Amino acid sequence: MSHYFTNDTVKSEEKEIDVAINNQNLKFITDNGVFSKKGLDFGTRSLLESIDTLEIKGNVLDFGCGYGPIGIYLKKVCDCTVDMVDVNERALSLAAKNAVLNKVEVNIFKSNIYSSINKDYDFIVTNPPIRVGKKILYDILFSSIKHLKPNGKLIFVINKDQGAKSVMKDLNEVAKTELIKKNKGFYVITAKNR
Repeated sequence: MSHYFTNDTVKSEEKEIDVAINNQNLKFITDNGVFSKKGLDFGTRSLLESIDTLEIKGNVLDFGCGYGPIGIYLKKVCDCTVDMVDVNERALSLAAKNAVLNKVEVNIFKSNIYSSINKDYDFIVTNPPIRVGKKILYDILFSSIKHLKPNGKLIFVINKDQGAKSVMKDLNEVAKTELIKKNKGFYVITAKNR
């Protein structure tokens, strides 16, 4: 079975979707083999609708960018520079097309977890790939703290049924965690570098 975090070859069937987030209208090209190809998923929507966009400044990393909704939205509405990474080459190609489509300048590149990351960020924002399993998920979340500037923040969304409470408790041992919103089982969480 193919997953959106792999590079399995599946037949391409690109389509364009319209997405409105907080009164910001965006267009995205999606395709087979990427996460949430039919439209913006509820977790990502909950994440983006709960972010204080005035707070987001400086350098931002959209981790696991997929076709680009998080990074492109943040670049559109915040005063920040945005790097977007994913391991899926089709997702990266779509993110590049979508940056052009939405008239934003972002830096998009391939990274297996943080292997290609060589700087620190003010914010790392992600709807992490839950299906990779707990070990890799924890590597993604816990390693993000090492790539934050002092007082930098990880902002992520996770479903209650996929271990949100235990992730929050465990992550609190290395970073100050805070629940900023619950929305129909989705928890939007921040983890601040100490």
